[in-house]
Amino acid sequence: MTLLLKPITRLSLFQTHFQINNNNNPRARETSVSCSWSHGAHKIVREFDPKIPIEKAITPPSSWYTDPSFYAFELDRVFYRGWQAVGYTEQIQEPRDFFSGRLGNVEFVVCRDDNGKIAAFHNVCRHHASLLVSGSGKTSCFTCPYHGWTYGLNGELRKATRISGIEDFSINDFGLVPIKVATWGPFVILNMDNEILQKDNIDTDNVASEWLGSSSELFSLNGVDTTLTYVCRREYIIECNWKIFEKVSIQSAEGGSKEKEDDRLGSKAFYAFIYPNFMINRYGPWMDTNLAIPLGPRKCLVVFDYFLEASFKDDKAFIERSLADSEKVQMEDIRLCEGVQKGIESPAYSTGRYAPNVEKAMHHFHCLLYDNLIN
Repeated sequence: MTLLLKPITRLSLFQTHFQINNNNNPRARETSVSCSWSHGAHKIVREFDPKIPIEKAITPPSSWYTDPSFYAFELDRVFYRGWQAVGYTEQIQEPRDFFSGRLGNVEFVVCRDDNGKIAAFHNVCRHHASLLVSGSGKTSCFTCPYHGWTYGLNGELRKATRISGIEDFSINDFGLVPIKVATWGPFVILNMDNEILQKDNIDTDNVASEWLGSSSELFSLNGVDTTLTYVCRREYIIECNWKIFEKVSIQSAEGGSKEKEDDRLGSKAFYAFIYPNFMINRYGPWMDTNLAIPLGPRKCLVVFDYFLEASFKDDKAFIERSLADSEKVQMEDIRLCEGVQKGIESPAYSTGRYAPNVEKAMHHFHCLLYDNLIN
């Protein structure tokens, strides 16, 4: 088997600070962080030196995987800026379809309106902050379960209850807070950066280069596209930091005869990591995606979505066997990840070393993350 290991180029990141303290602007998100924990997190970041070559480098300290202030800093610098994968287009294939989710402290909902336009909003009622929806489904509007404020799929407030006697209130000022949304191939991606939010005329044609860097064509050439049929989703809550669940490269493998190949894996495979937390695995007729969502310094949610070439979609025995094999691998990975987290929390461990011949991708990821956090 020939294995080609190529770390992807650094993706475009939005790293400008914004501090908006206008109480009359409900769309503004306060992104400045507390001086105290920001200073502490910066100190922790600097305990790793990306300039040291991998042969001599020390891995990031255990505090990168355990410290609450570092986790909060990470959310602000890494996940609340730049494009983040959150779902797939088949979830909002038809008008009035929607799905919801959470990233850090951000609750979001993505929907398609009656005209087929995709939109995304903070999933929070503007009255008293109740969540509007959960899960996924189909709806003509979003109605708050708390007091019945109702919003259109374009985010406009249609109905506001209990406002008799209120002064200085304009219904036009209390629509849902929008989030920039785009699609690439079968994926739905969001950008929560305030600078992007203010640019209503964002050129979504540039999303591929912003999200995937110079690798977008390589993804298309390796069968990462909309021709695949969605199969199912599996979710796992893992007792480890999201960074432990990582694969940090583009890898392609080809070899073996068709007579001997595993009919699930095929003779070709393509594995890709999109910074900071999204993995795409294309092998044989299958594609699965792994999304590692941070839930805290010591916990993450890993979401697997499975896609299959259309010619195999009715082969139930093949699908069940393939998913069972995949489940076995995930259980093994989970045990390993949780064991690593426990070891990292031990007083016996502070930092480690890299194996230069096989862990260049891991070192590359840590360097990207350092640069993302320090600037």
